[in-house]
Amino acid sequence: MAENKEVLVDVQEVYSKTERYIEENRKSLGVILGAIVLVIGGYFAWDRLYVRPLEDEARSAMFMAQKYFEKDSLNKAINGDGNYKGFKYIIDEYGVTKSANLAHYYLGICYLNQGKFQDAINQLKEFDTDDEILGPVATGAIGDANLELGKKEEAVNFYLKAAKQNDNKFTTPYYLMKAAVAYEEQKDYKNAVKIYEQIKSNYNDSSEGRDIDRYLSRARMLAGV
Repeated sequence: MAENKEVLVDVQEVYSKTERYIEENRKSLGVILGAIVLVIGGYFAWDRLYVRPLEDEARSAMFMAQKYFEKDSLNKAINGDGNYKGFKYIIDEYGVTKSANLAHYYLGICYLNQGKFQDAINQLKEFDTDDEILGPVATGAIGDANLELGKKEEAVNFYLKAAKQNDNKFTTPYYLMKAAVAYEEQKDYKNAVKIYEQIKSNYNDSSEGRDIDRYLSRARMLAGV
């Protein structure tokens, strides 16, 4: 019983101290609360009144750039055609929007196809997405650019990262295969064997899995295992 009284006294004491603190600091607490409300309200106002209209404008502006991209008219996709804007303009003018983020991806792929490999890497690294397919594709494209620059270890790292980004029977075996081939180009046949075995065990029904025995046999012979 005495113990319960002590607990009750402790609770009352804490409550009393808290009440006294609030009373003594009412003004400063009110300022802090007001600032929090102002920040939250400001964010929603900024999003609704500025970002959303800008997003609609950016999406509309990027429509023709995407069309040119689909037609392999890469210079027009990048720089526009005089009437319609290109991906570079979208990034410069609408940087806070999702469309500008996507434009980094498109611009990176354009540069990759033009042989501007470092520019491609720079743009693709700016692209941020949770998309289960586009994410691995962008990461794998960084691997492609590094491979073209002769940075084979970097290429392997990005291929493996792309393979792990979203485990599925399409992008995962595809980028595992690219990593294995890059290992072979470095004459690292043992690591190539490990990846080929992984494809055979886990993705045998994929496009890469159907021909994997041929790659695996050759890599094993070259590795001496």
